[in-house]
Amino acid sequence: VPNTTANHITIEYEIIGDIADPALLLVMGLGGQLIGWPDAFCGQLADHGFAVVRYDNRDVGLSQKFEEAGTPDLAAILGALGGGDTVTPPYTLGDMADDGIALIEGLGLSPAHIVGASMGGMIVQEMVIRHPDAVRSLCSIMSTTGDTSVGQPTPEALAVLLQPPPATRAEVIEASVRGSRVIGSPGYPTDEADLRAGAALAYDRSYYPQGPVRQIAAILAAADRSTALGEVHVPTLVIHGDADPLVTP
Repeated sequence: VPNTTANHITIEYEIIGDIADPALLLVMGLGGQLIGWPDAFCGQLADHGFAVVRYDNRDVGLSQKFEEAGTPDLAAILGALGGGDTVTPPYTLGDMADDGIALIEGLGLSPAHIVGASMGGMIVQEMVIRHPDAVRSLCSIMSTTGDTSVGQPTPEALAVLLQPPPATRAEVIEASVRGSRVIGSPGYPTDEADLRAGAALAYDRSYYPQGPVRQIAAILAAADRSTALGEVHVPTLVIHGDADPLVTP
């Protein structure tokens, strides 16, 4: 899998399909690596006439890590926000949006169709707000606008996000399976063997639990995008499950 410098950082990416086709950028959610977009799914998209670009967000996978920024105190951030204070995270969702746009522009694939899941949905919303000319169409999946009156996790789902990182490979895989049972679809459960295989693949490729903590800080510190999204004039699709416990409808 190649990497490149985009927005002054190293980004790991992969292109699936014919680069002569319109580009479709896939933006993964919290802590997810580019392999979170299954090969077969990416192949189906390519078969429909897209040059599919999947990449590791900053601080996960094989893209650049921000070790020097330290590990944010999420409890302190939540307390500050609850008291009406503002917080400054190590980086913002806007920074992460700029990464993806710089990637497709550097590859000569802009404008692109852009799809984001969960935190990736937040990032693609920032992309279209900040770089509307780089976006052909927008798809936001199981995400939210930053309006704190909606889309909040259930207590059980929040506990999955905030649990301490396990110590061993086996414990990481078990925790991933347990977490998927809490935040996954109740109507369309994933086969446990597939969950284990996916967790093992992700661990062996890059296990870096500090990165998602900084990503959570970026999510918590983000402003409400609702007003800015009202000014978006590109074709947009919103997909959401009616039983989502992590980003409640």
